Amino acid sequence: MTKAVDLYAALTEAPDEKARAKIIAEALERFEEQYPHLPDVATQGHLRETELRLQKEIEQVRADLRTEIEQVRKEMEQMRADVIKWVVGMVTSNTVVVVAAVAYLAG
Repeated sequence: MTKAVDLYAALTEAPDEKARAKIIAEALERFEEQYPHLPDVATQGHLRETELRLQKEIEQVRADLRTEIEQVRKEMEQMRADVIKWVVGMVTSNTVVVVAAVAYLAG
């Protein structure tokens, strides 16, 4: 016989309500012992809730990354402008030195 049929038989053969209540309590106890992890089982609702929470977090991370990428681009543009200023300054100063040297040697 199956456990359900055994439980049914025990309940129908019990002499009074108190005995039936004890049979039910014992059956529930055996069930809890057999499946101790049951309270931790996730339902479809739990999974959907987690999925929505993760999607929200992913969108936030994407937004944060876009902001950070834009900041890095701005910093790189500023660095590029600074490098160009330095290079132009160095080329100009080198040109002045070369022109002065040529003028000195020619004169």
